Amino acid sequence: MPARPDRQSLPYRDCVGIAVFNQQGDVFIGRRKAEGDPEQSAELGAPWQMPQGGIDKGEDPLKAALRELHEETSISAVSLLAEAPEWIYYDLPDDALGIALKGKYRGQRQRWFAFAFTGKDDDIDVLNPGGGKHPAEFDAWRWEKLGRLPSLIVPFKRDAYDKVVEAFADIPRRFNLG
Repeated sequence: MPARPDRQSLPYRDCVGIAVFNQQGDVFIGRRKAEGDPEQSAELGAPWQMPQGGIDKGEDPLKAALRELHEETSISAVSLLAEAPEWIYYDLPDDALGIALKGKYRGQRQRWFAFAFTGKDDDIDVLNPGGGKHPAEFDAWRWEKLGRLPSLIVPFKRDAYDKVVEAFADIPRRFNLG
């Protein structure tokens, strides 16, 4: 078995995270497909999360968020509500280091955006996202209360999700959702 890389020698991967709020003030969460996903193995726990993905070199984070959202959910009918005030980090657990995220990163540095969903639930397609142009990352989805998300996420991302909840907790009230 190859030796695990030194955590401190690995960089964070720059990513975006997306919180999509419906008119009731709930957020979209998807259930990650487990097969072939070292970041989401059965022993890591709950497979639910909000959409997220890498920022391409030179790509604007907001554009990356809109692209990733469409690639993972087919959602394109959104309106920007807020951006988290700072980057939110998470580290991979030791047993995933050198395996998950193509083995190149210690975790992720995420820029989070909150959007209002302005489409219809029928527009959401996680099984054939982006009109079938992208591989499915989720096998199911639902609307959920933002405050419940840290208890539904894989344990190593909980601190990051606590920060997302804190950054966006006032959105349903501030924008009269729900």
